[in-house]
Amino acid sequence: MNSRERIRTIIAGGEPDRCGFWMGNPYPDTWPLLLAHFGAPDEESLRQRLHDDYRWINPDADYAHPEGRSMWHINKTAHGAAGPLAHAETVADVEAFDWPSLDYLNFEPTLERLRQLGPVYRASGYWTPFYHIVMDLFGMDTYMMNMYLNKAVVHAVTDRVCTFFYEANERFFAQVGDLIDGFFFGNDFGTQRGLICGPAQFDEFVMPWFRRFTEQGHRWGYQVILHSCGSIYKVIDRLIDAGVDCLHPLQALAENMDAATLARDFSGRIAFLGGIDTQELLDRGTPEQVRAEVRRVRDLLGPNLIISPSHEAILPNVPLENIRAMAEEATGLGVE
Repeated sequence: MNSRERIRTIIAGGEPDRCGFWMGNPYPDTWPLLLAHFGAPDEESLRQRLHDDYRWINPDADYAHPEGRSMWHINKTAHGAAGPLAHAETVADVEAFDWPSLDYLNFEPTLERLRQLGPVYRASGYWTPFYHIVMDLFGMDTYMMNMYLNKAVVHAVTDRVCTFFYEANERFFAQVGDLIDGFFFGNDFGTQRGLICGPAQFDEFVMPWFRRFTEQGHRWGYQVILHSCGSIYKVIDRLIDAGVDCLHPLQALAENMDAATLARDFSGRIAFLGGIDTQELLDRGTPEQVRAEVRRVRDLLGPNLIISPSHEAILPNVPLENIRAMAEEATGLGVE
């Protein structure tokens, strides 16, 4: 069973030859350290040495505005800062915003990367972080308050953002065809202890479009993998009902997101991707502790599990021998 077959089988709820493994998507500053430590010339070579089954090829950067403008005109470093629609009071204010154009999408760089891959699982599609984009366009406080005080404006902004992503995905999927296996998209719905917004607001402002995106992926024949950091335990049932096939990244120390709880309540209903703690274990633990945790998580959540860090952006402070330990214990194979 090759990597592509393995991950497809895991996400489909079948019987793989072993659990899968994804190293994650290391932070840019981490890559030089990884390549030097493992003696690999490039990212793909390193992933092959680690027996990494999963590739995430994201087309989001393929937006080429002739004047170099960003997609959403958001220039800030925190979700809480006021955004360009912070003072929007009417739907007319929303319509007057300079929304991105589908005409500036260019998929060829992403398509070329996908064509070069071997028999590994290919996760792609627009990242579609509509919850964050809407939050950034308003600013977090304004967004949360408008969910109660100005619902029409929230719906109008959400529809604009989501329509762009939906149509972008339609165009991309039409070109990419069977070069990819899974639609992998992300919205961080949780904090360390629970949802960012209330369940009623989640149902009104998030779930309708979330269902549409999930249905879109399935309509094109792709498995659907959701990324959401934080504690999203309260809405996992809703996500399963909406058709999500696999849940990532299982933030291990967030409330009710530990492997034992997820196994007890959701095993057999959804596949899992992640689960190896990045808040304490990977950056402060020993290789032996990492190996023991991989075995524990695998025993609880396997076999429909892709072992991976509980946040994919591995930072430079993670001891590189812990990455080796995670890979070797996950795959049962030595690092080449």
